[in-house]
Amino acid sequence: MKLAIVTTHPIQYNAPWFRLLSEQDNVDVRVFYTWEQSNQPAKYDPGFGKVIEWDLPLLEGYNYTFVKNISEDPGSHHYKGIINPTLNAEIENWGAEAVLVFGWPFNSHLKCMRYFHKKIPVLFRGDSTLLNEQGGLKKIARRLFLKYVYSFVDYALYVGANNKDYFLAHGLKESELVFVPHAIDNDRFAKDADRYEKEATDWRHELGIKDDHFTVLYAGKFDTVKNPAFLLQVAKKVTEANVRFILIGNGPLEKEMKQSTNDPRVIFLDFQNQKRMPVVYRLGDVFVMSSVSETWGLGINEAMACGRLIVTNNKVGCAVDLVKEGENGIVINKGDVDAAAKYITTAMNEKHRVNKAKDFNKIMLETYSFKTLVANMSGLLKEIAAKK
Repeated sequence: MKLAIVTTHPIQYNAPWFRLLSEQDNVDVRVFYTWEQSNQPAKYDPGFGKVIEWDLPLLEGYNYTFVKNISEDPGSHHYKGIINPTLNAEIENWGAEAVLVFGWPFNSHLKCMRYFHKKIPVLFRGDSTLLNEQGGLKKIARRLFLKYVYSFVDYALYVGANNKDYFLAHGLKESELVFVPHAIDNDRFAKDADRYEKEATDWRHELGIKDDHFTVLYAGKFDTVKNPAFLLQVAKKVTEANVRFILIGNGPLEKEMKQSTNDPRVIFLDFQNQKRMPVVYRLGDVFVMSSVSETWGLGINEAMACGRLIVTNNKVGCAVDLVKEGENGIVINKGDVDAAAKYITTAMNEKHRVNKAKDFNKIMLETYSFKTLVANMSGLLKEIAAKK
């Protein structure tokens, strides 16, 4: 089965399973990257406010091509940022027997879905949810438009429960939905755990954090959507002297946040690249994802693979799938500082929670893994081939 994958640019979360899928006997994969200008080692990330060059290989182990993009303002930030006049012809000339499109709100991606509809099976992957859906006439209009968009899809690959509800709400049938979970390279974060724990302990000592201190970690962009200032609000509620709050990242809120606190228990660190992240998550006993809107939240997968407790909220897409109170963390209502502070205070005094979370996380991530993702993708492609 020749599968064409259409996506904007290489990212660290997709490259590993593209490689794994390419290794399957029944699949011939070719990735068509539509943001041609992203084919460079480093580029400016407005969210972090700096030039980022990922330190993991993103183009190894699978076939790919960068398709000519003629947009005057190229990028994945708007519909007209991805315009590829030759995309459909290139896919067709390659001999694709199915096409998987990542995201529809780009000129070429939607045209690709429409073009191949009823020619070859069209698979779709996106992680949207209904968690922040607006009501009223806007909701009605958007629902109608999205039902039109998804009418060109034969199979939607849903990443979790909230994403599945979204697809069902927009006209897709249960038989057209396939569970292809959001996952990270669990092994990369979990293996060599002892070494990573030692490196994290040494780093904590360099930061003046003692062995008996309890640490709460945020790692991500410093912007209004990610809401890192939530951790500073929690710090005001958790007054114990032996707790430390570590915020790692950069972004537009950085200067304001640093000026807003003089709490010596709060530590700011700059953006850390991917190879360092298995150590970064181990700086904290608890990982906090405080986003006011998050379709999934792969940082939670990563923190879980490192055996950490999780504090997140009901506007984070993966919360309902991955975080279970009494097992590995808590899901609070968005912005509930008191609930977060109460949980952190309790966890400080009940250290057994950390070990319990490690066991639970390991079991949970067996499902949310590349192994599951590739097995379910391969199974779907076998089913498509059999029908053909």
